Amino acid sequence: MGPVSLLPKYQKLSTWNGDLAKMTHLQAGLSPETIEKARLELNENPDVLHQDIQQVRDMIITRPDIGFLRTDDAFILRFLRARKFHQADAFRLLAQYFQYRQLNLDMFKNFKADDPGIKRALIDGFPGVLENRDHYGRKILLLFAANWDQSRNSFTDILRAILLSLEVLIEDPELQINGFILIIDWSNFSFKQASKLTPSILKLAIEGLQDSFPARFGGVHFVNQPWYIHALYTLIKPFLKDKTRKRIFLHGNNLNSLHQLILPEFLPSEFGGTLPPYDMGTWARTLLGPDYSDENDYTHTSYNAMHVKHTSSNLERECSPKLMKRSQSVVEAGTLKHEEKGENENTQPLLALD
Repeated sequence: MGPVSLLPKYQKLSTWNGDLAKMTHLQAGLSPETIEKARLELNENPDVLHQDIQQVRDMIITRPDIGFLRTDDAFILRFLRARKFHQADAFRLLAQYFQYRQLNLDMFKNFKADDPGIKRALIDGFPGVLENRDHYGRKILLLFAANWDQSRNSFTDILRAILLSLEVLIEDPELQINGFILIIDWSNFSFKQASKLTPSILKLAIEGLQDSFPARFGGVHFVNQPWYIHALYTLIKPFLKDKTRKRIFLHGNNLNSLHQLILPEFLPSEFGGTLPPYDMGTWARTLLGPDYSDENDYTHTSYNAMHVKHTSSNLERECSPKLMKRSQSVVEAGTLKHEEKGENENTQPLLALD
């Protein structure tokens, strides 16, 4: 019996004939289902993969104002996948990736997990990363907004921790193709905290995540958002691309609409899922190593974001959860509610996926 696909429409691969000769070394390790998904959804063709990459590389000469610090095949490929193999769009994203780093040099100094600011953000759960992927093979990232202690973490350091985490995760070719899901829980996020989300720092985040990073986001889900987060979203909406806006869902405290898009079996109990409550230290321990502690200084030199390698989830299983002290979810299991359709108009997703 062959492997079971993540996607029902890929369970029977009409074009997959078992001939691996067409696979290049850049597709090594990908499942047949993922290769077929890349072909159908991203226009990835192993016969011309190296030509596609070279076409993007040849465009670099047109932007002498940008320092392209990495141009190897595997690196350029992730930008092609993020833009469905439209070479001009992929090059534009590649250029924006390095330009963003040139324009924000301070953000990328000591861009490693053991940088003090990044380390604090990781320890406090920014971001959370679930070990298992959803039924579409996407990695699920979590942000518990109320855990933002503004006396401890700057917004910039939280953004740096998120970008570093994405750098680590995007090394996995499966995630380059399947993408990510982001869930932001706004429970207990105060108006005072929200007031620190200024237009300038929100613009910095939008530019870094939407315009300058080669990740495919299948959805950004807001839960338990108060009225002032609705207002904030209205403020930033003009700066979002139409494709991004169509992938943002405002659920309120309605779990039904969330579960229509992400099955409960892939979610922790904070979101009405069947998994245990999320341990905020899981991802920090993965990046910092088994000697991670949230109380003692940690000096082990870890991930250089330009040369990170895919992280084994074995670290997560080897580290004891009892190390976590600060970084527990502020949301108790079962806080979110199941509601009937139409009971509260603000709890339904305002937008739908393409």
